Amino acid sequence: MTGMTDAPADNASRTTASWTVAPEPFDSPAAAALWRAYYTEVSDRWYLLHEGRTTDPGELEREIAARTGSEFAPPIGVLLVARYDGEPAGTAGVRMLDAGTGELSRVFVRPELRGRGGAPVLLAAAEEAARGLGAERLVLDTRSDLVEARALYARHGYRETAAHNDDMYAEHWFRKELTGRPAE
Repeated sequence: MTGMTDAPADNASRTTASWTVAPEPFDSPAAAALWRAYYTEVSDRWYLLHEGRTTDPGELEREIAARTGSEFAPPIGVLLVARYDGEPAGTAGVRMLDAGTGELSRVFVRPELRGRGGAPVLLAAAEEAARGLGAERLVLDTRSDLVEARALYARHGYRETAAHNDDMYAEHWFRKELTGRPAE
């Protein structure tokens, strides 16, 4: 990936202020911890809204174990880990659905670091990584209660579209055409 002004010259990461973003194996300790934090937050949020409780611990463990993130392994995917001042702070995953379409998922920034510019840096890095995988467009799905995510995607050029999957929790689908070539 192309580094920004203050990025390392090796093009392996993207840096803005105290944020760095780089590909990482989906099963690394940092990626696994961020997956657990992400899944716990979105699951608890759903259950609190719909059933007035947090996620059952057994269900949480089963779902975290079942969804390893292997779809983000090369050559058809990439998992990006954002770090803030060197500490794991967020993720974004891209996997190819077909030759020109990538799917963006697991976009997450730890709650205590939100509002510090990490989400836009992650989105830019994910779009660049998707182009590198051959994507001409990115699609994603999200839920109605994740209003902050929907606002983020809209601010960054994602437009609501018709459903591209039948995920039982998906209520909104977005698409963005990727213009330009991957930075070199």
